[in-house]
Amino acid sequence: MEFKHISVLLTESVDALNIKNGGVYADGTLGGGGHSYEILKKLDNGKLVGIDRDKDAICAAKKRLKEFDNVIYVNDNYKNIKNILKENGIENLDGAVLDLGVSSYQLDNPERGFSYVNDAPLDMRMNKDDFFSAFNVVNEYSKEDLTRILFEYGEEKFSKRIAENIVEARNVAPIQTTGELAEIVKNSIPAKTVKKGSHPAKRVFQAIRIEVNGELEYLENAVRDFFDVLKTGGRLAIITFHSLEDRAVKNVFNSLATGCTCPKEFPVCVCNNKPKGKIITRKPIIPTDKEMTENKRSKSSKLRVIEKII
Repeated sequence: MEFKHISVLLTESVDALNIKNGGVYADGTLGGGGHSYEILKKLDNGKLVGIDRDKDAICAAKKRLKEFDNVIYVNDNYKNIKNILKENGIENLDGAVLDLGVSSYQLDNPERGFSYVNDAPLDMRMNKDDFFSAFNVVNEYSKEDLTRILFEYGEEKFSKRIAENIVEARNVAPIQTTGELAEIVKNSIPAKTVKKGSHPAKRVFQAIRIEVNGELEYLENAVRDFFDVLKTGGRLAIITFHSLEDRAVKNVFNSLATGCTCPKEFPVCVCNNKPKGKIITRKPIIPTDKEMTENKRSKSSKLRVIEKII
């Protein structure tokens, strides 16, 4: 299957980086290379580090970016940015972009088991070399742990009922496919509570995918690490797709941009905290109506940008 992915908020995110001709940049979620291509077009003597957990994405990006000879391809998790740069002899970055979440290719490829639309083996691994998959979560987690992740990561109000029905079904036989799981979820949720045009299993699949890939577990630390490796004046642009991601990014950005934390009644500052960053996007940038019409998957996306000042 061809690797197809439409990059969201493409112009906005690349423009926000203020690309320098000879700068060093990182795309922590390389995907099909959409953001990287636009960054590379603006680089003359610079360098780009393209990182992705998915080997299929690395292969697709190499084809897309074949005209450029200043790309370092890394098959790894972006959370390891400090080690990645060290291993490649790079000290600091002039900027970086992270396009979080799952790619269109992963969603549309039935074999990857990310989607409730196609019946496929329960998988959802962004890195196919990982041993832990959605099958393990669905068939091995306790009812309590299933309830927790569905509620916390999917914000699913029927999480307890769904978890109970999953456990009941797997006691008869292991739940093997996305179709089986989607049907269990559908039968667990009152039809009248499902938003028109939406699928009842959407939040459940999101929650399980996040758990399988540890997406929220390391996000805040990864954002701080990316900020740490920026040069002064360097920018970090992050695109999120659901409220949990956006909240985590917003909180880290706010903490990096906060100076004195002393109580207001203190006559002088004793904490000596100085702002390390300046938030460029006081309100997140969202897609235009045109983009949302052309790419429905962009509707929930938000772009936040921070600049390192010390």
